[in-house]
Amino acid sequence: MVKNYEDTAYVNMDLLRFTTAGSVDDGKSTLIGRLLYDSKSIFEDQLDAITLASKRRGEEHINLSLLTDGLKAEREQGITIDVAYRYFSTPKRKFIIADTPGHIQYTRNMVTGASTANLALILVDARNGVLEQTIRHAYIASLLRIPHIIFCINKMDLVDYKEERYLEICAHIQELVPKLALPDVNFIPVSALLGDNIIHKSKSMTWYHGETLLERLENTPVQKDHNQTDARFPVQYIIRPHSTEFHDYRGYAGRVAGGFFKTGDAVIAMASGLKSKIKTIEKDRTTVAIAHASESVAITLEDDIDISRGDMIVKCENVPNTNNETDAIICWFNVRPLQLSGKYLLKHTTHDVKCIIKEIQYKININSMEQLTSDKHIGMNDIARIRIKTTKPIFYDSYLTNRITGSFILIDEATNETMGAGMIQ
Repeated sequence: MVKNYEDTAYVNMDLLRFTTAGSVDDGKSTLIGRLLYDSKSIFEDQLDAITLASKRRGEEHINLSLLTDGLKAEREQGITIDVAYRYFSTPKRKFIIADTPGHIQYTRNMVTGASTANLALILVDARNGVLEQTIRHAYIASLLRIPHIIFCINKMDLVDYKEERYLEICAHIQELVPKLALPDVNFIPVSALLGDNIIHKSKSMTWYHGETLLERLENTPVQKDHNQTDARFPVQYIIRPHSTEFHDYRGYAGRVAGGFFKTGDAVIAMASGLKSKIKTIEKDRTTVAIAHASESVAITLEDDIDISRGDMIVKCENVPNTNNETDAIICWFNVRPLQLSGKYLLKHTTHDVKCIIKEIQYKININSMEQLTSDKHIGMNDIARIRIKTTKPIFYDSYLTNRITGSFILIDEATNETMGAGMIQ
């Protein structure tokens, strides 16, 4: 990929993470391939490889879905199984794309790809309209609190680019928006195969006066997607150089999980409860006055207090919840079902603590959004509300308030397998 702008400007550009979802054969991988191809974000050898592969398959056009369907099984079946990550940039912004599968049995893959996304791009086949899968993916996007949603009405070329069909599908989705509590929703009619409204305005849909997909991706605001109010700094590593030059240096390294910190701020260390003030903040080997959410920094304090990995530095006047029991929505990832009273390792921010499943409150039917209180069997790809008890208190916010301090994963201590991902309620 060739960048025609300064490297320093590139490093400091906004980053938008977005995930794609939709029913099987709705064209997710083709759309991403078209986005990469038309934005000139693929290498020549990649283009040569997919051109050759398309010819071997006897296809009329270059099959751009091959850019993301990397697994052999996916290419053979023409579907997406795993989560495929792709990266590209424009002069305005950097992007990370998660191409997630459409099948119900890969719900866990969609949850994985969408867990860090700022935006969800949900495809709808213009011929089929809104399906169960569309509702399911919109519900998961709502459950994961993805701030921005774009519904791409794809394959408009197969319905003769009719505005009436586009408006009919939009009206159907609009009926779902209040039920799912989707905050920011946009609609774009596209043809991923032919490139209509992906990078360039479609000449076949002159009735559409909105943005192209790339324009919407570039213009979606992401600065406010992070919690800007509650200052949270989970400590990941203690920096002790043990050198003559930095004999007494003790820095706390990590990533700001919410809010901001300034030099001189009065802070408290969770769990010790000891207070101090921020002495310095260092980022990229430079001392800075302020650290914002999502920035990786090292903080030093005026007082030498006992802080270790897994502790959290917060502002004195704004502390997180502290408890050893909490309710959470869990998406189960493993073939072995969730065990009531089962013991797991809970990983929350940089903190690891043992826990047990105290209660299974209900299972969620993600097709109808119904709460099933009688069905307590939680298997792979199932979503349920549970109550967890930890051996030591954790410091958390609700997932609605902060997606980082409100989420966790469960791990099998014996095998180190990830069993499930949870969102604290």
